Amino acid sequence: MESLWDDAEASRFEGDLGLRVYTSRLLGRDKSLVLHGGGNTSVKTRERDILGRETEILHVKGSGWDLERIEAAGFSPVRLDHLVALARLPSLADPQMVNEMRTHMLRADAPTPSVEAILHAILPHKYVDHTHADAVLSLCNSPDGERLVRETFGDDVVVIPYVMPGFDLARRCAEIFPREATPRTQGMVLMNHGIFSFGATARESYERMIALVGRARAALEARGAWRVEVAREDPAPGPLRVAQAALRREVSAAAGFPVILAAHRDAESLAFARGADVADVATRGPATPDHAIRTKRVPLVGRDVAGYAARYAAYFEEHAKAAREPKTMLDPAPRVVVDPELGVCAAGRGAAEAAIVFDIYAHTMRIIARAERLGGWRALPAKDIFDVEYWDLEQAKLRKAGGTPPFAGEVALVTGAASGIGKACVASFLARGAAVVGMDLHESVERLHARPDYLGVRGDVTDAAAIAEALERAAAAFGGLDMLVLNAGVFPGGRKIESLGDAEWDRVMRVNLDANLALLREAHALLKLAPRGGRVAVIGSKNVPAPGPGAAAYSASKAALAQLARVAALEWGADGIRVNTLHPNAVFDTGIWTGEVLAERARHYGLTVEAYKRSNVLRVEVTSRDVAELAAELCGPLFAKTTGAQVPVDGGNDRVI
Repeated sequence: MESLWDDAEASRFEGDLGLRVYTSRLLGRDKSLVLHGGGNTSVKTRERDILGRETEILHVKGSGWDLERIEAAGFSPVRLDHLVALARLPSLADPQMVNEMRTHMLRADAPTPSVEAILHAILPHKYVDHTHADAVLSLCNSPDGERLVRETFGDDVVVIPYVMPGFDLARRCAEIFPREATPRTQGMVLMNHGIFSFGATARESYERMIALVGRARAALEARGAWRVEVAREDPAPGPLRVAQAALRREVSAAAGFPVILAAHRDAESLAFARGADVADVATRGPATPDHAIRTKRVPLVGRDVAGYAARYAAYFEEHAKAAREPKTMLDPAPRVVVDPELGVCAAGRGAAEAAIVFDIYAHTMRIIARAERLGGWRALPAKDIFDVEYWDLEQAKLRKAGGTPPFAGEVALVTGAASGIGKACVASFLARGAAVVGMDLHESVERLHARPDYLGVRGDVTDAAAIAEALERAAAAFGGLDMLVLNAGVFPGGRKIESLGDAEWDRVMRVNLDANLALLREAHALLKLAPRGGRVAVIGSKNVPAPGPGAAAYSASKAALAQLARVAALEWGADGIRVNTLHPNAVFDTGIWTGEVLAERARHYGLTVEAYKRSNVLRVEVTSRDVAELAAELCGPLFAKTTGAQVPVDGGNDRVI
């Protein structure tokens, strides 16, 4: 490993805490060291309080902050003497420990200190770094892990046998470290947990971490266990979207709420999922108990979700009896599913959570492969995993967790998503917690949002192959489909029937009607598997109940679409799918309303453009967002018992009323 320290870059960070921020970010850049909030860092300073008294302060990473993006505000300033005194207590419940840390901070608005703050406090060094380095965990989780660790580091580190994170770990380190540390000691390895480094300066502590982890990598390389070659694996042939959606439905049922189930079919994931011994190695446990909080104790190998749930319940019953405090079972659904066809699937309440689960498990797969080359993958006993998974502090977080967005864990597909009503629909569904697939002919749809819960698919809705690809990608990225917004359409310039050619008629029908029939037909199997029932929102038009002259093709296509939606509502009700239609009018911030078309329609009615925009009963302008918000509400719980409806969103039209 190489140090990323840069003098010019470091000079932009002022003071001890500033340099602590800088080197913390350097650690956070390397995902083989820390992942998604894992790891923590600290610096000890002397400061004066409001009364002018000089006080020693431990600035330790606060909960909820990620090292890669941490700011000074992400460090919790805790009185050092109080933390050191706590380490001398014979016992202390972890919730009480957290309370003691929070009530001895200098800033009331600071985040809750890391649960390992006491451990940082007792180490007699100004700067302390802690990571969950893959290389170190690979050594720890092998049959002779402690011997390999001691052989690799000698007396440059103190080795601490596994103890669950929290006060007990801090107390154990307070006993062992002073006894075993030497003038050469640069770090500390917590078996099956991670590694600490420390130093007098931020650079020294950081570069010691890099050097120590580099030695662990070198030890693995010397044994042929660092670079694990992956043979090319081709995805299973044929569409997998229905199988993916069926699995997602079962996982959601076991969880008790809809989940995103993201499939990863890269070569590494498929090679792992297709390994001859995957059912054995994958179910031995996580790389470190901390990971069990995100990924659960073991993944599901195969697709027997009911069997997994039963085994998880038995695991809970067995270990809950021996727990010091009563425990409430977490949902028994897997967070990782390993399947030879579907690959490695990660589940979460949202796309971001599912991405974190996969990132953690991807590192676990590599650690497993390396440990296997050292003689066999070894994880901690199930009881140790249970103690972390059902840790008092994690249980407290669950009790305090607030409500989830209405569409959390659900997936929407919006056509015509690059502009106008479609673009607004994407935003409205994202705001309600859905993962959204936006489909559009324009390439800008791919760049509409840069976030894990959005997938932009460039494609022509009149192309059957493009529709199939969009649905396949939606299922792979998020697990299936819950909501479909049929929005893509064309609105040609005004043309009377005697001037309407076959080519224009066919083009309008192909986009506004035929494409939607194809989408409904292909999406049905996925919507039928939606955990809360499928929903379809059709963007119709005021021209359905009140057509206008000069718009024969458009009016006829939208009227036919409305009838198609009504039939779908009748046919799909037994499948739990509801289909409702919105009829907007005069929504002028859409792609079909070019300046030319708008001016022509205004002239047709003998109005100015501005008057034409507000030519409704309420004299208001209807925007894309107005339509999108109502489309989202139609898919929400308020309309759970409504199907086959046709709802105007037009400011009131005298011809319709």
